[in-house]
Amino acid sequence: MTSSARYSAVAIALHWAIALGIIGMIALGWNMEGNESLYQLHKSIGITILILTIARIIWRVMNPPPPLPEEMKPLEKTASHLVHWAFYGLMLAMPLTGWLLVSTSYDFDIPTVLYGLVSWPDIPGVGFLANETGHAIVEFVHSKLAWVAIALLVLHVAGAVKHEFSAEEGVLKRMLPGLFGKTTRPSPPPHGFLVAFGAAIAVFALIAFVPKFFSGGSGTANETPLSSESGASNWTVDHGQSGIYFSGTHDGNEYEGEFGDWSADIQFDPDNLEDASAVVTVRTASANASKKLYTDSLRSAEWFNVSDFATATATLSNFEKTGDDAYEADLTLAIKESSVTVPFTFELDIDGDEARMKGEATVQRTPLNLGQQSDPTADWVGEDVLIDVEVLASRKS
Repeated sequence: MTSSARYSAVAIALHWAIALGIIGMIALGWNMEGNESLYQLHKSIGITILILTIARIIWRVMNPPPPLPEEMKPLEKTASHLVHWAFYGLMLAMPLTGWLLVSTSYDFDIPTVLYGLVSWPDIPGVGFLANETGHAIVEFVHSKLAWVAIALLVLHVAGAVKHEFSAEEGVLKRMLPGLFGKTTRPSPPPHGFLVAFGAAIAVFALIAFVPKFFSGGSGTANETPLSSESGASNWTVDHGQSGIYFSGTHDGNEYEGEFGDWSADIQFDPDNLEDASAVVTVRTASANASKKLYTDSLRSAEWFNVSDFATATATLSNFEKTGDDAYEADLTLAIKESSVTVPFTFELDIDGDEARMKGEATVQRTPLNLGQQSDPTADWVGEDVLIDVEVLASRKS
């Protein structure tokens, strides 16, 4: 009986991290239907496997694995090598085809946010596949790779167990963490840690962060802030003490958000409501929601479509006084190429040259063509969206 040299600690860690990731991916793939959280986790683990595989391939090149026992038959050695390299190909192909599948979605365009923290872009230049036929082909290939993974897992485990109890005992132990039995020898000193993981991190950063520099990050870079009033306004808004907020429901849970960049031209005199008006211009890319996934979704084409429609406008007209410090006006909200008019109720407290206003309105998504591609029947995102406005303003001289 001979002993087998042991893999390095880094190789062992990468092996089991990727193995658990692949098993988790298969399990999620069969159980994530109708569950957006599991869907996002599935995508997050897939990209993690892709990045770890890059590190593992570089590590393997710089730190060759221990040789197989001499007692193994040539055919068994060849089969072992083929299974290993097939796994490496699979560890690249599965996440890449999954990424391609997401990038070619044409009827359910949900952004990818890794672990709810990092935005992950679609693959550029694959628009020709973003149709029913192209997407179906990619989906077929990706789903069948899961069965390939299961087959390779069975072969890999069977081979390891078989050789563990044969003449070359120790083959399995050399990849088990924390086991340094008598049948294993120490591995040679490893090298290339910074190269392997540095390259993997560089690939991740190149994909996740570099495109933001070319797109202006949040979509507001190098653009003049909207927080200024025109000469027609007789009030100056204190944006530090004011805000435009929105809220609603998603999958039965409440969400909320705020627009960070907006301007308001307000012409208002409580003694002359016939001439009162207000026009609010909002930078759509400045919307920030309670989850990064929601924020990224709002910027997509089927929601605010910030690349083609940088701003939205809200116009207040037909003011009426309904009680002590209580008013109502018509709010006309224009987003993209759609508009609706709804009641806007507010309370206004004017103290000398300072005014404080709190108001609200409820709008529906469908008339504004928001989210109608992936959720037209409001199965996930509630139809009603509540808009809350708080304004602190001072009267101009």
